[in-house]
Amino acid sequence: MKKAFITGITGQDGSYLAELLLEKGYEVHGIVRRNSTLFRSRIECLYSEYKDKKLFLHYGDLSDGTNISRLLYKTQPDEIYNLAAQSHVRVSFDIPVYTADVVGSGVVRLLEAVRDSGIKTKFYQASSSEMFGKVSEVPQNEETCFYPRSPYACAKVFAHHQTVNYRESYNMFACSGILFNHESPRRGENFVTKKITKGVAEIKKGLKDTIVLGNLDAKRDWGYAKEYVEAMWIMLQQDEPDDYVIATGEAHTVREFLEESFKIVGLNWEEHVDFDKRFLRPAEVDLLIGDPSKAREKLGWEPKVKFKELVKIMVEADLKELEENK
Repeated sequence: MKKAFITGITGQDGSYLAELLLEKGYEVHGIVRRNSTLFRSRIECLYSEYKDKKLFLHYGDLSDGTNISRLLYKTQPDEIYNLAAQSHVRVSFDIPVYTADVVGSGVVRLLEAVRDSGIKTKFYQASSSEMFGKVSEVPQNEETCFYPRSPYACAKVFAHHQTVNYRESYNMFACSGILFNHESPRRGENFVTKKITKGVAEIKKGLKDTIVLGNLDAKRDWGYAKEYVEAMWIMLQQDEPDDYVIATGEAHTVREFLEESFKIVGLNWEEHVDFDKRFLRPAEVDLLIGDPSKAREKLGWEPKVKFKELVKIMVEADLKELEENK
């Protein structure tokens, strides 16, 4: 039985990845931060189903390298997936030092823990399309230059290059997935896509009247998170480590996401959306669109769920949740 170690297991990607690995027969270990409240809704069903056999949670944090080393030595994982982060780009401008420590230095702590422990493992780093920032070419691929435009993106660039450095310096099996925006019903409510779909469901049910947003012209390459975690796993099944862009290859504006979401429930978005400049970033990223050719050719991975289907999945999930919680 293979063992996997997941940081960020309670997040969107972590929960989907844990589900995938458990279905494949893995023993899964995840770290969770100690909080006064238990926020594990995304993995509650998995934990209740697998906790006696295959799913184990440990307290930990990427800011604590000593504990990370101890946990890795204790669990001896075959695969490590680093998905933990302060992942909200706009918030990273408000807490840049914390973001840099967890998103950037946290990766070095993990890589050092692997090196010091001497365990034989494969390492996956969650890189981000935000690293491309003010893009130098369209679409963006693995060779496109980085031009980060936020503390979050800067930290991700640092972490990405450190992963490459440890791979080349210490012959580690360490790879990065440069994932473009990926969404799902499990997306956090402070992200624009979930804010829209949840707001649409609440407006349709008469629970609210408006959604307040910032830049509607930002253009993103949106895919389905459940498919993207499969790409992470495939990367670690290869004979040699490498870095891959994971994307759909098509981009849509926030305005288009709004239009499609409201169309599903038969409403006009312009009657229900307000603008607030507080949601604007100090430095905006206007366009991100990925070229997933390498992943398709070398990994055999390509997205199946496209933009309209993704929006429909999210809106219908939010409507269903409201119905069930009445």
